[in-house]
Amino acid sequence: MCKMSIGIIICLLLNSLLGVKAQDSKDVLPIKAFAIAAPNPNEVDRFVRFIDEELAPRNINVLILRVEYGYEFESHPELVDNNPLSKAQVKQMVAICQKHDIRIIPQINLLGHQSWHSDLGKLLEVYPEFDETPSVSLPENYEWPNEDGLYCKSYCPLHPEVHGVVFDLVDEICEVFEADAFHAGMDEVFYIGDDDCPRCSGRDKAELFAGEVSKVRDHLAADNRELWIWGDRLLDGKTTGLGMWEASMNNTHRAIDMIPKDVVIGDWHYERPDQSAVYFAMKGFRVLTCNWRMPDVSETQVEDMFHFRATATKEMKPNFYGMMQTVWSGAGSFMDGFYENRKGRDGGNNTAWYTFKVMFDKINEMEDSD
Repeated sequence: MCKMSIGIIICLLLNSLLGVKAQDSKDVLPIKAFAIAAPNPNEVDRFVRFIDEELAPRNINVLILRVEYGYEFESHPELVDNNPLSKAQVKQMVAICQKHDIRIIPQINLLGHQSWHSDLGKLLEVYPEFDETPSVSLPENYEWPNEDGLYCKSYCPLHPEVHGVVFDLVDEICEVFEADAFHAGMDEVFYIGDDDCPRCSGRDKAELFAGEVSKVRDHLAADNRELWIWGDRLLDGKTTGLGMWEASMNNTHRAIDMIPKDVVIGDWHYERPDQSAVYFAMKGFRVLTCNWRMPDVSETQVEDMFHFRATATKEMKPNFYGMMQTVWSGAGSFMDGFYENRKGRDGGNNTAWYTFKVMFDKINEMEDSD
């Protein structure tokens, strides 16, 4: 009787220890993020339901909203774009995110992406003196490639008045979203240190890029907010073979050794599961692998992120911060595709909405497995 009791106790203890070990072997990604354009005012109610019924059940804990100039800014009403969100509509989204412990991070593109095709963005439309390349005119009919190398315009990071304007917007949008972080974009910056710029000409492009990242970071840090950016300008496009879109061909990549390590990096690769997250992590940054609309690539990226974390040293593991899906259409068209199960242009499943389902199902499956 006594021996049986001891055996039972030992068995229970072993089971308990094995159970703890199994539990400890599980990994949960710190960040499971979804990035999309902020909805139009007439889509807010539907988007709030989407957060409640689709984001929250998938355990998404960060929502990045590209607001840009689509808010009723009080600090600079001259920069308000057409059909802006009201404060009350923003608070609807804030409330549903708070209900589900989803961290909401607003985005306004800083430095680059100040135009699109043949249209200027609001900042350079209202303040043309901030333009890094005023000599480059927007064509009536945009085509790529073009003689000017024009993809998107940039503002001049050394203009003495530009930060007084953009930081007013950053502060206001962070306050209304009750955000502890801000996404500054800063991807695909082709125009920087232009030869014709009276302030930037001849300067080191990496130093210019790093200086702008650091300036934005320091401004946010004064209010205990984090800076998030895309990582493409910090990768060497020639050495890696990643080219001019997913990496830099104008020598900004050296800025990776010049910017604060608390900047959060979104490492995006949409066509192939390139493993440059390891590079960012080894440089000391928290990094998220980002995908878009190819479900097979997305699944591999999720597996890679769990593998990175499982095989990392204790010092490196926190730098493998998680996964983010990016969506480059409007919120309305994404929700239409999602709810109607639309196929891609080729009749297949290479769509952002199908990838959304596959990616977060894969994350939850891997988090739940022993």
